[in-house]
Amino acid sequence: MLPIQKHWENPSVLHVNCEEPRSYFIPFESYNNARKGVRGTSRYYQSLNGIWNFKYYPSVYEVEGDFYAEDNALADYDSIPVPSSWQLHGYDIPNYTNTAYPYTCDPPYVPNENPAGIYIRDFHVDENINEKDIYLLFEGVNSCFYVWVNGVEVGYSQVSRMTSEFLITPHLKPGKNRIAVMVLKWCDGSYLEDQDMWRHSGIFRDVYLLYRDTSHVRDFFVKTAIDDDFAKAEVQCDIDFKVQNATSTNAFSLRAVAKDIHGTTIFDKTMSLSKNDCFNFTVENPDLWSAETPNLYELILYYNNEVIVQKFGFIKTEIINSVIHINGKPIKFKGVNRHDSHPELGHAIPVDHMINDLLIMKRHNINAIRTAHYPNDPRFLEYCNELGFYVIDEADLESHGAEQAGDFSIFSKDPTFTEAFLDRMQRMVERDKNHPCIVMWSLGNESGFGPNHRKMAEWTKNRDNSRLIHYEGAFNAGVLKEDSNNSILDVYSNMYASVDWLENVFPKLKDEKRPHVLCEYSHAMGNGPGDLQDYWDIIYKYPRLSGGFVWEWTDHAIKTKNADGIEYYAYGGDFGDEPNDGNFCTDGLVYPDRTVHTGLLELKNVISPVRTKAVNLQEGKFKITNLYDFTDLSHLCLNWYLEKNGVVVDFGIIDELSIAPQKSKTVTIPYEYPEDADGSYYVRVSYTLLVDTVWAAKGHEVAFSQFELPIKPLKNIIVEAPNFISISKDQKNVLITGRDFEYEFSLIYGYFTKLQNAGLNLLCEKPSFTVWRAPTDNDRNEKNDWLRHGYDRLKTHTYEASIISQNENSIILQSKYSLGFYSRKPVIKGIATWTIWGSGDIFLETQVDVREGLPTLPRFGLKLVMPQGNEHVEFFGYGPHESYVDKHRSTYKGRFETTVSNMHEDYLYPQENGSHYKTEWACVTNSFGMGLLFIGMDDFSFNASHYTPENLTDAKHPYELEKKPETIIHLDYKMSGLGSNSCGPKLIDKYRLNENKINFKLRIKPISKHDSIIDDIIRETIK
Repeated sequence: MLPIQKHWENPSVLHVNCEEPRSYFIPFESYNNARKGVRGTSRYYQSLNGIWNFKYYPSVYEVEGDFYAEDNALADYDSIPVPSSWQLHGYDIPNYTNTAYPYTCDPPYVPNENPAGIYIRDFHVDENINEKDIYLLFEGVNSCFYVWVNGVEVGYSQVSRMTSEFLITPHLKPGKNRIAVMVLKWCDGSYLEDQDMWRHSGIFRDVYLLYRDTSHVRDFFVKTAIDDDFAKAEVQCDIDFKVQNATSTNAFSLRAVAKDIHGTTIFDKTMSLSKNDCFNFTVENPDLWSAETPNLYELILYYNNEVIVQKFGFIKTEIINSVIHINGKPIKFKGVNRHDSHPELGHAIPVDHMINDLLIMKRHNINAIRTAHYPNDPRFLEYCNELGFYVIDEADLESHGAEQAGDFSIFSKDPTFTEAFLDRMQRMVERDKNHPCIVMWSLGNESGFGPNHRKMAEWTKNRDNSRLIHYEGAFNAGVLKEDSNNSILDVYSNMYASVDWLENVFPKLKDEKRPHVLCEYSHAMGNGPGDLQDYWDIIYKYPRLSGGFVWEWTDHAIKTKNADGIEYYAYGGDFGDEPNDGNFCTDGLVYPDRTVHTGLLELKNVISPVRTKAVNLQEGKFKITNLYDFTDLSHLCLNWYLEKNGVVVDFGIIDELSIAPQKSKTVTIPYEYPEDADGSYYVRVSYTLLVDTVWAAKGHEVAFSQFELPIKPLKNIIVEAPNFISISKDQKNVLITGRDFEYEFSLIYGYFTKLQNAGLNLLCEKPSFTVWRAPTDNDRNEKNDWLRHGYDRLKTHTYEASIISQNENSIILQSKYSLGFYSRKPVIKGIATWTIWGSGDIFLETQVDVREGLPTLPRFGLKLVMPQGNEHVEFFGYGPHESYVDKHRSTYKGRFETTVSNMHEDYLYPQENGSHYKTEWACVTNSFGMGLLFIGMDDFSFNASHYTPENLTDAKHPYELEKKPETIIHLDYKMSGLGSNSCGPKLIDKYRLNENKINFKLRIKPISKHDSIIDDIIRETIK
């Protein structure tokens, strides 16, 4: 047995020989280096990242006793990079679980088979070690660890996602030294780290040494107080020095310099301070910090041989009349929840990966981040300061598994865990207190509520009263029944509240006057979310609603290979891990490689900072509203496009948009209004950057809107069908032959068995009416009802099919049919009428009765399968990417050309994708332009794919899909919306296909695109 104390099951021991928590900073030897903020350039910083010797043990009780000795032989050790997660290097297996503890809930005990990883590395220190205090820092280790230096035990620490710092000077020697670390997979702290995430272990953040003068600045806190008129601000810097054997009479000579946002010195003073002291200065007319205007000042501290640069900002966060204000303005948080997640590195996040996340967010109009559900790398906050994001900084605390164990608040009520709760809050606040981007401190996530949370909040308010206190768990319905004493919290926060609740329930809550924060909403899992516009219509309507944070930023899946060597992104269960929550981790706005989901494009335009409304379309007058809080629109230009039938016929630019924040202005767009239209006309307005920014290049689109001109359409073109039509009939089939076409219709089954034009077969399977779509992730809670009623296996029954009438240039066929499932009454009964003209046109009208009392139909429409080679697609509808009734604000009505392959959106869990809302016509052809033209008598939903709904339903990963050479066409009367019900409210009624009577009309025409004018064809009336 190891000669160590068993701290990992003792909640009263959180740290041994750790330094007191302090603010994050790196000392430098010069201002020029310090101001750049690259810590590796500091002479006083030594990284211990790199390749370490490593040995894995399935249980801590199997660890050999002298591994930490200076002379321990390492020949049988493996190597592992630091930082990293050992599960991604072949040790143990990754495990994804959302809420369940992966062990028995029996605190503080964890499994005896508690894996341990031994890390060993040698490093060198300078000869003059006695002139320095040398500290060893770990920025993140999961879940707890012991440290030895040169064979001597230095200390112990837990709290996976916070910094642990040890003074190791007494244990060092000049030249070569050895550090040994034993990391355990679980400890009593793991009960408080049950976040919805992959469970990774090891040293996953940076490890380094800091060489400090023996007398040095230990900590400081930059506080700003801004006058009510924002004309003056006071800066107070509380400072704590460290020196061996300090006394109250010690004097510390410190020079402090402050520079404004232009680099001009506004304060410079050398002072004699006591060990715990402060200094103050005043700033006139300060440049305020906000997410839109991230103005940063510099405070430079010179003490002994060290230079410390702290960037700070002037920001005032307060609640006025139940509304959150920043710098005197009511604020809307257009936020996301962000996990640390890298598809190959797990929780070890490189700097460029963090920055890339933030740049993508800025380009998509996101202004706020909740660090779900733990503090991030401290440098992440520096980038938030610089780029401009409001941050809810959340403590590394979640005990969701306790809810399954029967008492959600068990840990928050347990006094043996009080210090653990406080420690997690204190370490976060102390580390991050100097970052202006932080507007709220969060007590954690989904951990019930009780006295321990209140103590966290009380300590925080006493330490820092400049920020708001957030915690959603106190407003959980079950928790409120036990403990409703949550007045210490500044905001009312909940997750996945419905639009109806926000509008009709929240305002009526008794004695509740706090502002509201939707800390999670619009669960962005798979094809979705589909309710963003509805949420933001309400959020903008009511000032108390402060906005929300979409769950979540990224699909946190792991790149791996299947048994056949095919690379794919894995989710829970793919590694044989138990318990697991499947693909619930693939619920982000971006793919793991940060390719953008269409849901992020939707969010971008819904929360865009410019709103455009038509005032008078005939006169080209539009009302433009600036939704920024602090920025006018002079950095944007308005690009306008007049489109006829989806083709741009006129365009222009208005580059003077000096509209003040939260103000509106009517502008005139100088297009010529087409009085006598020979098509449909739309005006599209696009707002783009006039200049380069640090997050996007000139020309980047920030927002757009589109408006249809209310022009009276011209009368349809009357076209006489050719008289030549030949009809032959037997007991089974009707054969219709025209100039270049030959169709065969089954009188038994009531559908076409052949569609041939110019000798080219256009049909390779029987057409059918269908209601099934491959369930989206947001259908997961309704899918079972669909399956129970057999929606995925409905069979067509034809009661009769017959010729209704025929003449020299047309024939009308009719079938009476139903769609049903065994042992159930038919879901649908309908009559389909097919009119075939001598021109080859087929007009379909089907009238449908849907049985009462059924679940929402996923879709209703016609499915066709066209032969191989029909790859080219042109359509007039909402595009260019997929669009749905409740997810089309990132698309516009236009004429688009693409391919069937490119219409597919390859979600990590296959599902319905690639459809296009309100399509007026679509054309699917081969390389010679020959194929079928589909024209809606009313707009329809259009989909073309190489994957069947059945294959998309059955496949669990993209590599399981079987790409067919044929083209599967769906022409839907309507498709139900998407919503966000995977972890949110049910789909809003107005987006459901709940109609009991349906009348669907469609025109199908064989076409040779190169010999046709589609715009004329769609206006034809055939007689």
